[in-house]
Amino acid sequence: MTDIKQADAMMRMAHRDVTALHGMHDAVVFADEIFGFHVQQAVEKSLKAWMCALGLTYPFTHHINRLLVLLQDAGAEVEAFWWTDEFTLYAQQARYEEGFSEADEALNRRDVLLKIDSILAFVEKAIQVRRQP
Repeated sequence: MTDIKQADAMMRMAHRDVTALHGMHDAVVFADEIFGFHVQQAVEKSLKAWMCALGLTYPFTHHINRLLVLLQDAGAEVEAFWWTDEFTLYAQQARYEEGFSEADEALNRRDVLLKIDSILAFVEKAIQVRRQP
Protein backbone atom coordinates (compact mmCIF):
# COMPACT_ATOMS: atom_id res chain seq x y z
CA MET A 1 0.00 0.00 0.00
CA THR A 2 1.37 3.43 -0.89
CA ASP A 3 1.90 6.03 1.80
CA ILE A 4 -1.03 8.11 0.51
CA LYS A 5 -3.32 5.08 0.34
CA GLN A 6 -2.36 4.20 3.92
CA ALA A 7 -2.94 7.82 4.95
CA ASP A 8 -6.39 7.71 3.34
CA ALA A 9 -7.20 4.45 5.12
CA MET A 10 -6.15 5.90 8.48
CA MET A 11 -8.26 9.00 7.85
CA ARG A 12 -11.31 6.88 7.03
CA MET A 13 -10.86 5.14 10.39
CA ALA A 14 -10.40 8.50 12.16
CA HIS A 15 -13.61 9.78 10.56
CA ARG A 16 -15.52 6.78 11.91
CA ASP A 17 -14.39 7.69 15.42
CA VAL A 18 -15.38 11.32 14.88
CA THR A 19 -18.77 10.28 13.54
CA ALA A 20 -19.28 8.30 16.74
CA LEU A 21 -18.18 11.32 18.80
CA HIS A 22 -20.80 13.51 17.17
CA GLY A 23 -23.44 11.11 18.47
CA MET A 24 -22.10 11.15 22.05
CA HIS A 25 -23.39 14.49 23.34
CA ASP A 26 -25.27 12.92 26.24
CA ALA A 27 -22.78 12.32 29.08
CA VAL A 28 -25.36 10.23 30.93
CA VAL A 29 -25.50 7.74 28.05
CA PHE A 30 -21.82 7.97 27.02
CA ALA A 31 -19.39 8.32 29.91
CA ASP A 32 -16.42 10.65 29.49
CA GLU A 33 -14.04 7.70 29.28
CA ILE A 34 -15.94 6.36 26.25
CA PHE A 35 -16.03 9.78 24.61
CA GLY A 36 -12.37 10.38 25.49
CA PHE A 37 -11.37 7.01 24.05
CA HIS A 38 -12.84 7.92 20.67
CA VAL A 39 -11.16 11.34 20.83
CA GLN A 40 -7.84 9.60 21.49
CA GLN A 41 -8.44 7.17 18.64
CA ALA A 42 -9.38 9.91 16.17
CA VAL A 43 -6.28 11.92 17.08
CA GLU A 44 -3.98 8.90 16.99
CA LYS A 45 -5.24 7.79 13.58
CA SER A 46 -5.09 11.32 12.17
CA LEU A 47 -1.50 11.78 13.31
CA LYS A 48 -0.54 8.40 11.89
CA ALA A 49 -2.22 9.35 8.60
CA TRP A 50 -0.17 12.56 8.57
CA MET A 51 2.98 10.54 9.18
CA CYS A 52 2.11 8.25 6.25
CA ALA A 53 1.58 11.25 3.99
CA LEU A 54 5.04 12.48 4.95
CA GLY A 55 6.53 9.08 4.13
CA LEU A 56 7.23 8.28 7.77
CA THR A 57 6.69 4.92 9.42
CA TYR A 58 4.56 5.26 12.51
CA PRO A 59 5.22 3.19 15.61
CA PHE A 60 2.73 0.87 17.25
CA THR A 61 1.79 3.21 20.07
CA HIS A 62 -1.23 4.95 21.55
CA HIS A 63 0.91 7.78 22.97
CA ILE A 64 -0.10 10.96 21.21
CA ASN A 65 2.95 12.80 22.55
CA ARG A 66 5.28 10.29 20.92
CA LEU A 67 3.54 10.74 17.56
CA LEU A 68 3.69 14.53 17.85
CA VAL A 69 7.41 14.42 18.66
CA LEU A 70 8.08 12.21 15.63
CA LEU A 71 6.13 14.59 13.39
CA GLN A 72 7.92 17.60 14.85
CA ASP A 73 11.30 15.91 14.36
CA ALA A 74 10.34 15.43 10.70
CA GLY A 75 9.70 19.16 10.35
CA ALA A 76 5.91 19.16 10.70
CA GLU A 77 4.30 22.09 12.49
CA VAL A 78 2.54 20.44 15.44
CA GLU A 79 2.38 23.32 17.93
CA ALA A 80 -1.41 23.63 17.70
CA PHE A 81 -1.91 19.95 18.54
CA TRP A 82 -0.04 19.50 21.84
CA TRP A 83 -3.31 19.82 23.76
CA THR A 84 -4.37 16.44 22.37
CA ASP A 85 -1.77 14.62 24.48
CA GLU A 86 -4.12 14.84 27.47
CA PHE A 87 -6.26 12.21 25.72
CA THR A 88 -3.48 9.59 25.69
CA LEU A 89 -4.68 8.34 29.06
CA TYR A 90 -8.05 7.48 27.51
CA ALA A 91 -6.39 4.88 25.30
CA GLN A 92 -6.34 2.37 28.16
CA GLN A 93 -6.27 3.85 31.65
CA ALA A 94 -9.65 5.56 31.50
CA ARG A 95 -11.36 2.48 30.14
CA TYR A 96 -10.00 0.11 32.78
CA GLU A 97 -10.06 2.20 35.95
CA GLU A 98 -13.44 2.41 37.62
CA GLY A 99 -14.30 5.88 38.82
CA PHE A 100 -11.89 7.56 36.44
CA SER A 101 -14.45 10.02 35.08
CA GLU A 102 -15.79 10.98 38.51
CA ALA A 103 -12.31 12.04 39.64
CA ASP A 104 -11.79 14.60 36.90
CA GLU A 105 -13.66 17.57 35.47
CA ALA A 106 -16.19 16.68 32.79
CA LEU A 107 -15.04 17.07 29.21
CA ASN A 108 -16.36 20.02 27.23
CA ARG A 109 -17.60 17.85 24.37
CA ARG A 110 -18.64 20.68 22.08
CA ASP A 111 -15.22 22.33 22.35
CA VAL A 112 -13.39 19.03 21.87
CA LEU A 113 -15.48 18.18 18.80
CA LEU A 114 -14.71 21.52 17.17
CA LYS A 115 -11.00 21.02 17.78
CA ILE A 116 -11.05 17.42 16.55
CA ASP A 117 -12.90 18.43 13.39
CA SER A 118 -10.21 21.06 12.75
CA ILE A 119 -7.43 18.51 13.23
CA LEU A 120 -8.99 16.18 10.68
CA ALA A 121 -9.40 19.06 8.22
CA PHE A 122 -5.77 20.09 8.74
CA VAL A 123 -4.44 16.57 8.21
CA GLU A 124 -6.63 16.03 5.16
CA LYS A 125 -5.18 19.22 3.68
CA ALA A 126 -1.64 18.00 4.46
CA ILE A 127 -2.42 14.71 2.69
CA GLN A 128 -3.89 16.59 -0.27
CA VAL A 129 -0.67 18.63 -0.59
CA ARG A 130 1.31 15.38 -0.76
CA ARG A 131 -0.93 14.12 -3.59
CA GLN A 132 0.12 17.02 -5.79
CA PRO A 133 2.85 16.17 -8.30
